[in-house]
Amino acid sequence: MRDYKSESRIKDALLNMVFPRRCPVCDEIVPIGDGLICGQCRTKPQYIREPRCRRCGKQLMGEAEEFCHDCMQRKHAFDYGYALYDYQSMKRSIYRFKYGKRCEYAKFYAGDICEKLIDEIRLMGADAIIPVPVHASRKRSRGYNQAELVASELSRLTGIAMYVKLVQRTKRTAPQKELTIQERQNNLKKAFNISTNVVKLNKVILVDDIYTTGSTLDAIAIELKRHGVKAVYFIALCIGEGM
Repeated sequence: MRDYKSESRIKDALLNMVFPRRCPVCDEIVPIGDGLICGQCRTKPQYIREPRCRRCGKQLMGEAEEFCHDCMQRKHAFDYGYALYDYQSMKRSIYRFKYGKRCEYAKFYAGDICEKLIDEIRLMGADAIIPVPVHASRKRSRGYNQAELVASELSRLTGIAMYVKLVQRTKRTAPQKELTIQERQNNLKKAFNISTNVVKLNKVILVDDIYTTGSTLDAIAIELKRHGVKAVYFIALCIGEGM
């Protein structure tokens, strides 16, 4: 019987010799044997831990709190979700991943998500993983959708099917980071379309890189629920205080 796991490890090792893997934190070449992150950077990512907001997953300061200030002020269309990292500790990593073609970071991120949040993901009981889509023109210029890379690895690790074409971004929206919450919501109106090839899904997990106000996730959740999805959760790589 073939040992596929050993073959995969050998293949990864040979590939890493030809195309050395970069550390997702410092971006230096990872020494062979260190895995997906160099030894010096293992303690640098700052993880979101309990207590965290029961809606958006943001870090809370007090044990008695259940929701962050933002989630107490507004209602979300998604049900709830989790973020892995504090934004400030990983913002350079995410920037390189998003704009610098460091696609290999996706494997590390997805593995880290599973290590820290696998119990939460199992409790969601999701039928599908859906990456937050980017507009086709943006994907062409960038060459990839960073959320899709993470979602693909997460699907492989969890066994939850990924649906890439179910949600499509049909409107090229203005960059969200400089907009107010109201402007973000207006910016995203009619930005997403659900495929007419409707799949009977009850619960789904949206995957994105950065959670800011949740407006993008809300816009997708509204459309998914309008098409019969019962619960929409999310996993984001980063979230920050006040985002």
